[in-house]
Amino acid sequence: MSNLIVHDSEPLTLVGGAVVSQTVLNICLKLAPTIVAADGGANHVWALENRPKAVIGDLDSLSQESRIAFADVLHSVTEQDTTDFEKAICRIDAPLILAAGFLGGRLDHTLAVLNVLYRFADKAVICLSEEDVVFLVSERTKLRLNPGQRLAILPLASVEVTTRGLVWDMNRSRLHPTGLVSSSNEVAEPEVDIEASGPVFVTLPLAGLDAAITAVRA
Repeated sequence: MSNLIVHDSEPLTLVGGAVVSQTVLNICLKLAPTIVAADGGANHVWALENRPKAVIGDLDSLSQESRIAFADVLHSVTEQDTTDFEKAICRIDAPLILAAGFLGGRLDHTLAVLNVLYRFADKAVICLSEEDVVFLVSERTKLRLNPGQRLAILPLASVEVTTRGLVWDMNRSRLHPTGLVSSSNEVAEPEVDIEASGPVFVTLPLAGLDAAITAVRA
């Protein structure tokens, strides 16, 4: 890409401006130690005494401390038609992006993040909140999970879904954003198989992160 800012052969952590605890950041950095910040996410990085490889965005949410500390890695993208999450995602090339600090804040921001995940489905991205991980699935995926864990399948279009290994399995069930969804399902078997005729979001508790990583990198 001509506008590429960060290229990394290893997984990286992308930090946004919504809530990011030290616990969640530590989970990400253990698996993806390189940090990139999206605009105000740099404030979290500075407060938690880390350093990003790059700070990408319109930079209107940076604290003075972050602006000074990270002056040499600031990349201003002034376009107004995209969110800072999108500005960062489309300028990163990495085999896996763990995105923390993009969920759990304003609802419109969360919905915009999910929109970007769908439009950049070619990138392996997992978003983490204080409780959940969310990632995009299409066609077929297998997840190794602990029975009793919650799992939700949320369609982005009219899709046909078949599952094996859930408490409430589906057999060619027709899901739709304004119709039937599977928002409160539960894992029944150690291996869950999901077949979808189109794009769906899968949400798991944080404990399911390893399974999510395997799924998006498959």
